Amino acid sequence: MAVDVETEDVLCLLLDVVGALCELYPAGLAATAGQHLRLDDDGPAEVLRCCPRFLRRVGAEAVGDGNTDALEELLALVLVEVHRRVTLATRLPGGSPDVSRVAPVDAIVVEDLHKRYKAVQALDGVSFSVREGEVFGLLGPNGAGKSTTVRTLATLTRPDSGHALVAGEDVVRHPNRVRRAIGYVAQDSGIDWEATGRENLMLQGRIHGMAGAKLRSRVGELLELVGLQDAADRQARGYSGGMKRRLDIATGLVHRPRVLFLDEPTTGLDPEARAAMWVEVERLAAQESLTILLTTHYLEEADALAANLAIVDRGKVVAAGTPDELKGQLRGDSVQVELAGALDGARDALAALDGVHEVTVDGRVVRARVEHGARAVPVVLQALESRGIPVESVTVSRPSLDDVYLQYTGRAFAEADEEGAKK
Repeated sequence: MAVDVETEDVLCLLLDVVGALCELYPAGLAATAGQHLRLDDDGPAEVLRCCPRFLRRVGAEAVGDGNTDALEELLALVLVEVHRRVTLATRLPGGSPDVSRVAPVDAIVVEDLHKRYKAVQALDGVSFSVREGEVFGLLGPNGAGKSTTVRTLATLTRPDSGHALVAGEDVVRHPNRVRRAIGYVAQDSGIDWEATGRENLMLQGRIHGMAGAKLRSRVGELLELVGLQDAADRQARGYSGGMKRRLDIATGLVHRPRVLFLDEPTTGLDPEARAAMWVEVERLAAQESLTILLTTHYLEEADALAANLAIVDRGKVVAAGTPDELKGQLRGDSVQVELAGALDGARDALAALDGVHEVTVDGRVVRARVEHGARAVPVVLQALESRGIPVESVTVSRPSLDDVYLQYTGRAFAEADEEGAKK
């Protein structure tokens, strides 16, 4: 390879090759790449997904200075990516040679997952996909099937039927390959409270076969990344709730996974610690070039963090899209009326009004969608008063994820969450 090749030229080559690959599917090129690098289905090639990670892998200064070895390694990584993206498309049962269907963008592909625990149908046909490098949210009340989905993708439980790929590997056929590519942070902490933060991360690294200066450097990097460098040599038992959760996340990142699963990462944290954790998650996604799948039953968390999300209820995905897309499907504003007395006739009173849609009753609360909230409130109050129905309070709001959940399931999110917690 000539040493006068510019860094930008090589990176542009990568983008051009992968872009052409997605459109033209040059299987011969992929086969040549695999042969050149001695790759096969068992070759654990570490693939880097974006320009910053390519440069970190080979060293930006070395490439910029025209270092021959660095440039050759960068070209090898381009070939690895070509090989991976072509072969990935055929990994799903019935996979098509149309590589643009899956390979260029999806780090996680889930198709029709089912899982039953005795009398409980935990998963009932769950399907979704997650793009490489994005933060994806699984939003649902307690007992909806979120954790079962993540445990299946993390190879901790086997589905009864259906298929799933994580980082290009089938979770049932090749669980060990999946485990090497993922980090998993469960709801319950796996931290050794008697050890220090640094010791916990060193132990995790050794479990993944890391050692020596490379491991020490990675541990120091992570302690700084999650803001625990000043507490690194303190016993983890003395950490605050937020610090413990950040240490949990750091343990999932030691081996540089391509996909990180966060199962209810802020459960049990106070509002201030929860908001701080949101900042941490956003920073991790950017700095580590990660694909992150997080589960949550906090509506505001999904709205704030997830680029895309799937709303799960009773083991099914009932809606999927960006938060703005989902909220944009609802017409107008939401009017919520809390009644002070009997409900008789409340639904009929509002349903008969022009411009009022989707009237639902939940206990003493009546909800409806209206074209213009401020104009509708006097009309709504007058209609209820004319039937002798006393009103305690009325609120108007723009569409929220709670409204989306209500639209698709017929019940309020808080009600479903409370119901799931009792099971």
